[in-house]
Amino acid sequence: MILEINTSIAIRWRQACKIEDIPENGGACVLLDGEQIAIYNFARRNEWFATQNLCPHKQQMVLSRGMIGTQGGEPKVACPFHKKTFSLETGKCMGDEAYQITTYPVKIEGNLVFVGL
Repeated sequence: MILEINTSIAIRWRQACKIEDIPENGGACVLLDGEQIAIYNFARRNEWFATQNLCPHKQQMVLSRGMIGTQGGEPKVACPFHKKTFSLETGKCMGDEAYQITTYPVKIEGNLVFVGL
């Protein structure tokens, strides 16, 4: 017997903010559906990312204020307090496999930023 599993998940796009609300090469926090979401404008790479704002290391809502950069070509954010780094693409902690963050898709339409929940 072969069991097929539908792995497609319907994305519900939510308007989060305007482009100018997020600093270039930085991040800011928005509240969507009661959850703090960090949105990053990685202007040097011409890419946008979104993650949970909660740093799982010390349970603080700070990731939107973290430094963004790359490690081995992979975009990352570093917690501003504890310097744990997380992939902006996968959410995996780049230095400690015990931690992971949720990532969300982002799309830009006109001057608006949308996050997929």
